[in-house]
Amino acid sequence: MELSIVVPCYNEESVLPETAGRLSELLQKLVGGGTVRGTSRIYFVDDGSTDATWNLIEALAAQQPRIKGIKLSRNCGHQLALLAGLLTVPGDAVISIDADLQDDLDAIEHMIDAHAKGSEIVYGVRKKRDTDTLLKRFTAEGYYRLLGVLGVEVVFNHADYRLMSRRALNALSTYEEVNVFLRGMIPQLGFRTSTVYYDRQERFAGKSKYTLRKMLALAWNGITSFSPTPLRIITTVGFVIAMLSLALSVWALTVRLLGYYTVPGWASSVVAIYFLGGLQLFSIGLIGEYLAKIYLEVKRRPRFQIETTV
Repeated sequence: MELSIVVPCYNEESVLPETAGRLSELLQKLVGGGTVRGTSRIYFVDDGSTDATWNLIEALAAQQPRIKGIKLSRNCGHQLALLAGLLTVPGDAVISIDADLQDDLDAIEHMIDAHAKGSEIVYGVRKKRDTDTLLKRFTAEGYYRLLGVLGVEVVFNHADYRLMSRRALNALSTYEEVNVFLRGMIPQLGFRTSTVYYDRQERFAGKSKYTLRKMLALAWNGITSFSPTPLRIITTVGFVIAMLSLALSVWALTVRLLGYYTVPGWASSVVAIYFLGGLQLFSIGLIGEYLAKIYLEVKRRPRFQIETTV
């Protein structure tokens, strides 16, 4: 089969030469062993880097015919850069992998074997999180469990290291949503899947470009793009407050009718505030249930623009 390897990059000049060397060596081995065709390629997708990443990609592409480059017109974010590669490159199957060399390259051969046995999508899943800090391990695993509770179908401890067949990619291309969360989108495709487990390594060089803000944004996007539960929670909270305010109204009227001492004007003010506040939250939640789904998609803006390729 013809294999394409997609590597999204953002300011990866410190690790890019090593990544290109290792991937080229692996691809040469696969071609030499007859596993993949000689037309197989490695595609580096530059996500609007501000360092010398694109210059390095151009130089590598000029030196090695198996290396290609795709430059986006601006920084779109990891998920959209990855999607741009997946929807642009040719090949019977495409493997996506990050540029930091934390994902075990040996797992690629196992992915290809699983694909040859009939799997349209092969997930690369880390065996454990011993390279993460305690806080990151706790928050990451908690997030995957939270997604499951909210009804979002994801593969536990899977990021974006995976193989997808051309059939699966064609199906993915029909998903036109703007807020892209591939870890939630791809399991919705169906098809036959399998899992390859691997040990995740330390980053080879440089620093992670996924800041806390970006990780939180990705996490929130994953929840809001695939689960209406947060909006329903708002609706539920509004309903509960409305019921509590009704109970409070009954209590205040009972106290007043029985002649007990109350602060003058307290009941009429507080009960009205709580009741209207609860009713407003309930109404906003109910409207937001529909508005949030419409707002994010009706603009139909392009998800990415490709500036040039090499």
